[in-house]
Amino acid sequence: MRISQLAQSIAESPTLKLNEEARLLREKGEAVIHLGAGEPKNKAPINAILSSAAKLVTGDVKYTPTDGTPGLKKAIIRYTEEHYDRMVAPENVIVSAGAKQSVYNVLYSIINPQDEVIILAPYWVSYPEMVRMVLGVPVIVTPEDGTFHPRMEDITKVVGPNTRAIIVNSPNNPSGAVYSDEFIKEIVDFCETKGIYLIVDDIYHKLIFDGRKSPNAYSHTKRDIENTMVILINGISKLYGMTGFRIGWAIANKKLVGVMTNVQGQMTTTTSVILQAAAEGALMGLQSIVDNLRLTMENNRNIMVQELKGFTGVHITKPGGTFYCLPDFRAYKKSSVELSNLLLKKALVVTVPGKEFGMEGHLRLSFCGSIKDIKQGVERIKWALDPNSPNEIFIGDRKIVRDWL
Repeated sequence: MRISQLAQSIAESPTLKLNEEARLLREKGEAVIHLGAGEPKNKAPINAILSSAAKLVTGDVKYTPTDGTPGLKKAIIRYTEEHYDRMVAPENVIVSAGAKQSVYNVLYSIINPQDEVIILAPYWVSYPEMVRMVLGVPVIVTPEDGTFHPRMEDITKVVGPNTRAIIVNSPNNPSGAVYSDEFIKEIVDFCETKGIYLIVDDIYHKLIFDGRKSPNAYSHTKRDIENTMVILINGISKLYGMTGFRIGWAIANKKLVGVMTNVQGQMTTTTSVILQAAAEGALMGLQSIVDNLRLTMENNRNIMVQELKGFTGVHITKPGGTFYCLPDFRAYKKSSVELSNLLLKKALVVTVPGKEFGMEGHLRLSFCGSIKDIKQGVERIKWALDPNSPNEIFIGDRKIVRDWL
């Protein structure tokens, strides 16, 4: 059997792989603690459930327009005006099967072979692979000051004639870092001046802590939606805890949306009408679920940081949003892949290697689970790594003795 070189060059999603490993261990009855998943435990909003159920009950489950149902697009337009102070038309919006497809659609529509896309480390694992899938070249920019916040001077050094786009994700997966308003202004001005697309992945934009607000890229451009280089990506997965509904969207100029619509039409035809109805219900319903989720995540963040601060040799930068942190474990092991495998094997704790996010020696830990999982998970990690921790621990109903330090 022959497999294309391009397909073979694309790396497996580490988060999906770890989710599957955790599922299989749980099926065997193992007491696994999952600190790797980016999936809140809350239930979908009742408005979303009722809206999707109403559509399902009618039995009228047919094709929709490729770029999204009129009702959902109207809800997205309202959401954009309310949260971004920007009026857009239906022709500026395309609905896709998740924000991930929205990002891919954009890249497919703007990148020619060997065009370069600047990706700011730490970055979401799929960005480089999606750029490669459209035959582009990912250019990784890592802050030289050791922080998780990008600097314009690092970005401008790598911009060249082949630079086509820059991807910005703030609040950031995997670090939880929130980029400053000053930086967002700088990069918007830079992209508008240079004619470089700025792809703003805003999927976590309301999951931000400590009374702060996520910077609004649109507020830093005087250009209208048809002329700005800003492309906005958003969706319902994270804000509403609706990860399984797979609805996201992109907002861009009409010409680009038209191209993305053609691309999507050839790939998936359309997005499920039932899931679009659920997304419309979430956007148009009571928004207290988002505030409640944010408050829960902020409290979980505080507990995770507190637990990790008692861990000798581990350095943690307090996340300002999302439900992730990216502590530095290099004092224990340089290879994050080896470290993650060790913790899964010995402590039954799922983590994600920082190498996958462009930050070797770090681990991404999710705090969107229960407080019990957070505390027990960090306790197990400490037991597995720190020689000063107790030599024995109970994992499930078994007492385990550490014999590898």
